[in-house]
Amino acid sequence: MKIKNILQILLLTLVIYSCRDTQTTTKVKDYKTETHKDPNGFNYETVSNDPTGLRLYTLDNGLKVYLSKNTDEPKIQTYIAVRAGSIYDPKESTGLAHYLEHMVFKGTSKIGTQDWSKEKPYLDKISALYEKMRAEKDQAKKEAIYKQIDKVSLEASNYCIANEYDKMTSSLGATGTNAHTWFEETVYQNKIPANELHKWLVLEHERFSELVLRLFHTELEAVFEEFNRGQDSDYRKRYAAMLDGLFPNHPYGQQTTIGTSEHLKNPSMVDIHNYFDKYYVPNNMAMVLVGDIDFDKTIKDVNNTFGKLKSKPVTHPTLPKEQPISKHITREVFGPTNESVTLAFRADGVNSKDEKLLTMADMILANGNAGLIDLDLNQSQKVQSASCGPTFQNDYGWHNFSGEPKDGQTLDQVKDLLLAEIEKLKKGEFDDWLLDAVINDLKLSETRQNERSTALASTYYDAFIHHTKWQDKVSFIDDLRKITKQDVVDFANRFYKDNYVITYKRKGEDKNVAKVKNPGITPVHLNRGKQSDFLKIFKELKSDELKPSYVDYKTKIKRSQLNSGIEIANINNELNDLFNLNIIFDMGKDNNKKLALAVGYLDYLGTDKFTPEELKKEFYKLGIDYGVSAGADKSYVYISGIKENLPKGLALLENLWSNAVADQETYNKYVKSILKERSNGKTQKGNILWNGLYSYGLYGENSRLRDIYNADELSKMNPSELVDIVKDLKNYKQRIFYYGKEVATAKKALNNLHKVPTNLKEYPTPKKYEKVETGGKVNFVDFDMVQSELIFVAKKDKFDVKKLALSQVFNNYFGGGLSSIVFQEIRESKSLAYSAFAGYSNASKKDDHNVIYAYVGTQANKLPQAVDAMLDLMNNIPAAQKQFEDSKKATLKKIAAQRINKSNIFWTYERLKKRGLDYDIREDIYKEVQNMTMEDMIKFFNDNIKGSKYTTLVIGNKKDMKMEALKKLGKVQELDIDYLFNYKNTKVKQ
Repeated sequence: MKIKNILQILLLTLVIYSCRDTQTTTKVKDYKTETHKDPNGFNYETVSNDPTGLRLYTLDNGLKVYLSKNTDEPKIQTYIAVRAGSIYDPKESTGLAHYLEHMVFKGTSKIGTQDWSKEKPYLDKISALYEKMRAEKDQAKKEAIYKQIDKVSLEASNYCIANEYDKMTSSLGATGTNAHTWFEETVYQNKIPANELHKWLVLEHERFSELVLRLFHTELEAVFEEFNRGQDSDYRKRYAAMLDGLFPNHPYGQQTTIGTSEHLKNPSMVDIHNYFDKYYVPNNMAMVLVGDIDFDKTIKDVNNTFGKLKSKPVTHPTLPKEQPISKHITREVFGPTNESVTLAFRADGVNSKDEKLLTMADMILANGNAGLIDLDLNQSQKVQSASCGPTFQNDYGWHNFSGEPKDGQTLDQVKDLLLAEIEKLKKGEFDDWLLDAVINDLKLSETRQNERSTALASTYYDAFIHHTKWQDKVSFIDDLRKITKQDVVDFANRFYKDNYVITYKRKGEDKNVAKVKNPGITPVHLNRGKQSDFLKIFKELKSDELKPSYVDYKTKIKRSQLNSGIEIANINNELNDLFNLNIIFDMGKDNNKKLALAVGYLDYLGTDKFTPEELKKEFYKLGIDYGVSAGADKSYVYISGIKENLPKGLALLENLWSNAVADQETYNKYVKSILKERSNGKTQKGNILWNGLYSYGLYGENSRLRDIYNADELSKMNPSELVDIVKDLKNYKQRIFYYGKEVATAKKALNNLHKVPTNLKEYPTPKKYEKVETGGKVNFVDFDMVQSELIFVAKKDKFDVKKLALSQVFNNYFGGGLSSIVFQEIRESKSLAYSAFAGYSNASKKDDHNVIYAYVGTQANKLPQAVDAMLDLMNNIPAAQKQFEDSKKATLKKIAAQRINKSNIFWTYERLKKRGLDYDIREDIYKEVQNMTMEDMIKFFNDNIKGSKYTTLVIGNKKDMKMEALKKLGKVQELDIDYLFNYKNTKVKQ
């Protein structure tokens, strides 16, 4: 199933239905909300036949508490959700909700301060200066006021303790510490070890009890860098233009989450405090806890902490209503990335009739497999790509269609093809069975989601934000079952008219880019070795000990053989009736350069029995996903889905594998698609940096990335040869992994259907790609962008198991999180980047070399300073004993809370074997970390990081770049993008 705002269209349930013909009826379950009282006297609601087992509490102060049990691992996914998003920003302070989200991480009068009584007067003075600067109209005077703010902020930082909240969550062993802001929500998240729940509640209660805006101007500069990243995202610009057309009055279209440049330059700390005081109250908030919890103990602990927060009446603003769109509206955006077009139709909001009908219509149009757009446009290769998906917010929703043109195709031609598919929907030109198949697809997807605590927890907070009764969420798909084909057709004719917004994303210069001046911030004090009184007390709080659990792979993975002698490894799925079956070949593109090309071509082919479209439909009817993939050294033929349909799904797959029919016209389109994809990739800065430059920096000209077939070679390839390569794959040595119930049933199906020769072939000798020596080189690509991005990369020694423990603690301490040295110095203290990180990367293969990397993304006029700061850290690590101890404890707690289970047991073992290991190495790492000292880590740094020879990789706008500064890092080569990817034999620019 395609990914598309899944949390808004799916309830979560364990019940799976196989595909039926249209005459089959399904018993609709009865869903009722029931009220209960636990032994402690707390009332809660459940919904009958709710497979997620939710208990929904409402505390006396109005806080909603969503609790659900998942014992896969001793962890709890936590969310704290606030009904406060960007649409509630004051018009003169757009971006406020998002900036507030950043500031909630800065602490309170107890967290993050050495002496609140001395710090507070400085913060009050800073607030008054911002109000003065906001009112001032003269630019020179504004700049003078800002210098005062910078000076007072430096003085205030003598009393602050940066990142203390992050240090505390890290000390718990938390992962995924983050937050996000959107239209109607701000949501804070952590995944914590289950034994640390009480300490987490104590910390979060304090965090949400009050707002302190410390380190304000440095964080504001980080938000500016985030704003710049948005200016470099053509997708975001296209999305904003679309919303502007759909909502000319409503904040959905008139206020972006990041805010305007002008508002970011003139913030009001008073407005931010007022917003916090208005919306961050318990009766406007929800807590979501999904994981290994005891219901009765948990709600009591939540009440003893968050129950103390004081409620107050909350009134959200009345927002403008939109008039119907009577004729299509056109928008255009420009930027360096490849061209695309979107069509968007405005709908009613969440919990409306539109939501159900539009969900069905959308899935019939595009479900990733057998929808109208999937088959008519993507499978037939009439466009480069096309898709659609709905979004539902409280006031309105929208249905968005997007398409990318083939080479030589216009955006209007893509638009017409998308509209033609909508016309087919309006005429009812789709198979009757598709409605049932869509329902089963949704059921299958939600079951997979339900296995993951994070996905389930996200569904809960989404229901809260959108005022959705959980009973309605649980019954959602059964309600969809009541929708008939005629209902869909009637809806489509009512809904899809000439009432859309069309947004053209064209290549060209964006003349609306806001240039941001480097304000020249004085680095603030971090006071890394200091601790607040709150932290000292926090550390004294005791938690039950959580012991690590290790895997005996040789007993957990059961092994047997098929009649053919092929080994099948299996792990039982104890949770539900879903299965995954993988036929594994220990060969890949390195062994046969044409293999990846061949398996990609297979996706567009039919057989002697089925056309390509018919084949997709047959798989979709069964609820079976399938595919063939080829990596560097492994290839997989796989199917997954509902256990009872495994034999039929395998029969279809084997038919395709053995009887695929080559087609020259299809191949010609396939080649054009590959070449257009390459062309599009050259317009994506992330692809250029992290694929092109990174690969070239480590491998030079002899890399997997550059070892490709050129356009002429592709066009001359014989498609029948490619089909034969895929068919011949079956004749090579292979092994099978099955995750699911009843392995005997799987073996029976494989014995009957997976026929192989008696003597299987050995693998061809793989081609070697060796890392080059790094150092003294600067590889630069000129690209139209606001920010500049830079990576330092260095080749180090070959994989050494003895470095795993040290590198893990080092990465936690130095460059891998919000409380790391790199993040604190580059972002928190100096405000030189929104994103900065570094680390020691251990090779995935025992004979490969390890790598050191460091990344900075910042505006061009800050890059020289950011480079100097990063290189200084990479050669002179600050020694902070308390932070080291915290990093060490965090590493131990993460290992103790980690559980390798389900199919991950097999895939983790596969990764271990590549490193020459056959046991759970975590036990060795845990013991080594327990005895590790600061001196051990400093020695690791001195031996492996300090003085390393880096190749520097840079992408940015040359006209903004200080090239002389880059020359200090080594010999600068300006690389042509075609040369970088080996699309053309273009010389390197000097």
